[in-house]
Amino acid sequence: MLQKLHRLRIAWSILLGMWLLGGATARADVIDYVKKPDKAFSWKLKAKTPHADGTVYDLHLVSQEWQGIRWEHQLQVYLPTGVKPTTTLFLWNQGGKASAATIAFGMDLAKKLKAPVAFLYGIPNQPLLGGKTEDALIAETFVRYLKTKDADWPLLFPMVKSLVRAMDALQEFARQEWGVEVRHFVVSGASKRGWTTWLTAAADARVKAIAPLVIDTLNMQAQLPHQLRSFGKYSAMIGDYTRRGLVPMPDTPEARQLWRMVDPWAYRDRLKQPVMIINGANDPYWTTDALNLYWDDLKNPKWVLYVPNAGHNLQQRKEGGLLRARSTLAAFAYYQIHGGQMPDLKWRHTDAGGKLRVTVTATPAPRAARLWVVRAPTKDFRRSTWEEQPATVTGGTVQGEVAPPADGFLAFFAELDYEVNGMVYHLSTQMRVAGKAK
Repeated sequence: MLQKLHRLRIAWSILLGMWLLGGATARADVIDYVKKPDKAFSWKLKAKTPHADGTVYDLHLVSQEWQGIRWEHQLQVYLPTGVKPTTTLFLWNQGGKASAATIAFGMDLAKKLKAPVAFLYGIPNQPLLGGKTEDALIAETFVRYLKTKDADWPLLFPMVKSLVRAMDALQEFARQEWGVEVRHFVVSGASKRGWTTWLTAAADARVKAIAPLVIDTLNMQAQLPHQLRSFGKYSAMIGDYTRRGLVPMPDTPEARQLWRMVDPWAYRDRLKQPVMIINGANDPYWTTDALNLYWDDLKNPKWVLYVPNAGHNLQQRKEGGLLRARSTLAAFAYYQIHGGQMPDLKWRHTDAGGKLRVTVTATPAPRAARLWVVRAPTKDFRRSTWEEQPATVTGGTVQGEVAPPADGFLAFFAELDYEVNGMVYHLSTQMRVAGKAK
C-alpha cells in the first residue's frame, strides 16, 4: 500500500510539474500541427536565372492549407559562382517576395558562407482575415484560438510548417538539381520570423543551428511584468496585443495554454542546437536586459550579439548599417556549415573597489574588446546613446569596469572581436543594469 501511494505521489508530482511548466501539452501542439499530413504540399522549379555573382533558382512552394487558406511562397536559392553545394543549407525566412535588395543580401551571404543560401518568402501569407497583417494578424489568430479552442489557429504554427515544408522541398531540389543529399539546415529570421525560427528548431530535427534576430521575448510570463516595471507601461510596439486583451496575459486556462504553445521558452528542453541570438540594444519592443530572463534556462550552446545604437531593424545610428549583425550571422553560419568551433566565452558581473566590473574568460583570445555603456534617468534606455569605453585584453581574459551612476541608471556589456574566413565578427556578454531611482 505504501509503495502504491508513493508511486501515486510521484505520478501526481510529474503531472503537476508538466502542467505548471507547460511541458508535454505545450510541446505537442506545434509538433503535432507540423506532423499533420497535408495534400496541398507541392513545389516546382520555376526559373534558373544567371546572376552577376552566380545563379538564382526560383521555386514556387505550396506549404499547406490552413483554415481553408492555401499558403503559397516564393523560395529562392542563391549559389555563387565557384561554390559547391553543401550538405547543410542556410535557410532565411521573411515576409513578402524577393526584391533586388533581398537577392543581393542572399547572394552576398552565400559568398561569405561559401555555401548555397535559401530565402523563404511569404512568412506569413498576408493580408488575411479581413486585411490584417503582421502582429495584428497574429493577435487575431490568438483571439480566435481563445474563442474556439481550435489549436490550429495560432499563426505561428503555419509559419513553422512553412519552414518545415521548405526544408522538404529544398532536400528534393538539391537531390534533383545538384545530386547532393542535404541533411541539415541553419535557420534564421528576424522579429516574428525569429520567433518562428525558435519554434522550428523545436519541431524539426533537421535544424542544425538557429540564429533568431530581434525577438528578445522568451519566457513571456516573466517578460511582460518586467517590461511594465522597466518602462512604466507596455511598449507601444506591442499595441496589437494589448488592444486585443492579450497583454497583460489573461488569467484563464486557455490563455495560459496559448502562451505555452507559442513561447519558445516552453520548448527549451527540445532546443539542443547551437543558437546565435542577435538583438538591437535600442530595440523599442523589449527591455534592454530582457535576455537575462531566459539566458540561464537555455541549455544548448549559445552566443549573443547586442548591436549598440540599433533598433528593431538593426540599423546602427553611428557605426554604420547592418555590418555588425550580418558579419556575426555569417560567421556563426560558416562555423555550422563547414565545421570548427565558435569561441568559448564565460563571464561574470561583479562589484570591486566601488566599480561595476565584467570579466570574460575567452578561448581563443579575442583580437580586441570594449565595453558599451548607456545611461538614462530610468530603466528605459530605448532612446539613449551607447558610448564605447575601453576594456583590457590580457591573453584570454577581458576585463572592463564602470563607475556606478550617482543617480539614475546605466546598462553595459562587453563586446569581443574575432575573425573567421576573412570576416571580422563580434560577440557580446549579457547586459547588466545598475542604479537607483531618485
